Amino acid sequence: MSVTTTTTGVYVYAIVPTGGSLPRKAAGVGNPPAALRLIGEGPVTAVVSDAPPQLRARRRDLMAHQDLLMGLADIGPVLPMRFGMVAADENTVRRELSASREAHLASLRHLTDGVEINLKALPAQDALAAVVAEENQVRRLREEVRRRPGYEASVRLGEAIATALSRRAADAGKKIVRTLTPMARAVAAGPEVQGCALNVSFLIDRSDSDRFRAEAQTFANTHRELVELRIAGPLPCYSFVSSRPARTPAAGR
Repeated sequence: MSVTTTTTGVYVYAIVPTGGSLPRKAAGVGNPPAALRLIGEGPVTAVVSDAPPQLRARRRDLMAHQDLLMGLADIGPVLPMRFGMVAADENTVRRELSASREAHLASLRHLTDGVEINLKALPAQDALAAVVAEENQVRRLREEVRRRPGYEASVRLGEAIATALSRRAADAGKKIVRTLTPMARAVAAGPEVQGCALNVSFLIDRSDSDRFRAEAQTFANTHRELVELRIAGPLPCYSFVSSRPARTPAAGR
């Protein structure tokens, strides 16, 4: 998705503790890439650049935004902004930093040495044999279609299979959340995604991210007939930032 703005302003990437530095060779969005700068207000600082005109969610700019956030996270705690956050001017950024100083500091403390890992649970694509063997209603409808083939019977069978696949994926998703939650500092449900039975993010200690991913992959491997598990991360901790700077959403992510 891409939403365009023709206005300029200050593009906000993140909020970090004052006194930190920018990653080496870091660059902002735009073509050519915008030069990065810091706007400090007491103990908190915003990482910004000039907002390019006609900003769109192009892959180049999305990757520049995320690469910068990951580079900042290697240096210290980061409150990441989602792609396309533009403030009217530097004074707007300073006012927000000052007004929300304590909230930002609390969030930075909470996110120190943390990363986000996202899991999406989808119905298993190669589970028809297991569904027929284990789901009484599906097995009954399949036999009915074999005895009396017809459009309505086939539709009912298809709907029953889809329902069973989604239910099995949702049940497996709940189980994986119960299994992995003890390894996480926090858990956040994500927005509904079409075709997904579960979309959830975990705030993990950076040092535990490999172990967490391995545990999730082991679950996925042993439950292939129930769920297709998609694992993304480590990511910037988007889902665990409660405070956002005053901004205009210039481009959808």
